[in-house]
Amino acid sequence: MSDATSELSTPAVKGYMTRDVATVSPDDTVEEAVERILDSNHNGFPVTDGRTVVGFISARDLLSADRDAPVFTVMSDDIIVAHPEMDINDAARVILRSGIQKLPVVDDAGNLVGIISNTDVIRSQIERATPEKVGKLMRTLEEIHGVSTTEERREIPLSDLLPTQARVYADELEGRRYELERGLAEPLVVIDNPSASGELEDDGTLVLADGHHRVMAAHRLGIEEMDAYVIVIADHVELGMERTARKEGLQSITDIEVMDYARHPLVETTRRFQSDEE
Repeated sequence: MSDATSELSTPAVKGYMTRDVATVSPDDTVEEAVERILDSNHNGFPVTDGRTVVGFISARDLLSADRDAPVFTVMSDDIIVAHPEMDINDAARVILRSGIQKLPVVDDAGNLVGIISNTDVIRSQIERATPEKVGKLMRTLEEIHGVSTTEERREIPLSDLLPTQARVYADELEGRRYELERGLAEPLVVIDNPSASGELEDDGTLVLADGHHRVMAAHRLGIEEMDAYVIVIADHVELGMERTARKEGLQSITDIEVMDYARHPLVETTRRFQSDEE
């Protein structure tokens, strides 16, 4: 297991929180707070007196408030906060169960040191799930082919990938597009299979093992490279997924067929059942 993977096994809030936090003062007016929200991508701010968190003001709190009223008269002062050493899973539970989007992070003295959002929590889950997936695939390759493997993290040109899935579904591409635009996309999983010839000018094949919908969504967005966990095989092996790709006529991601949702096999099966009943 790599050092990066072991570090992610027990993640804390401090590893994912935003440290540079925009705040408002309890003595600021509602109008000033509204202007701050309009000038930013935030939907609310921690309210701090010095460095101490005394409340939170959200756009909802400001909707019906008098524009000249001080923030402390309309802010929420009974708020949930997190500690930087708090397990990210515990922070996720708090965020999901409370329905809030952001938790101010305070130290033992109650001073604001960061903020953790539902987006940060999602990112933490992604970063732990992918290494587990990669480790399982590495062990499988080593057991089946009797080769040694190593793991790398790098940006991969999409044009260099050999896909192993002949089709993707259009409806799923929308979800992957949403993730990509918000920086939430899971890294690809790629197998670097060296050349059978051993010639230096032949770099081998970058086999896309996981992430076909992400790749196609990225391709549609004009993205040329993506973050990937790369499993590097020490010596060339004949991969079953590579043989399957060749049989399907797949040479690049442009050969992947995008299927309309109406042609999804599960939908077709449901329609067939309905027709049989009629």
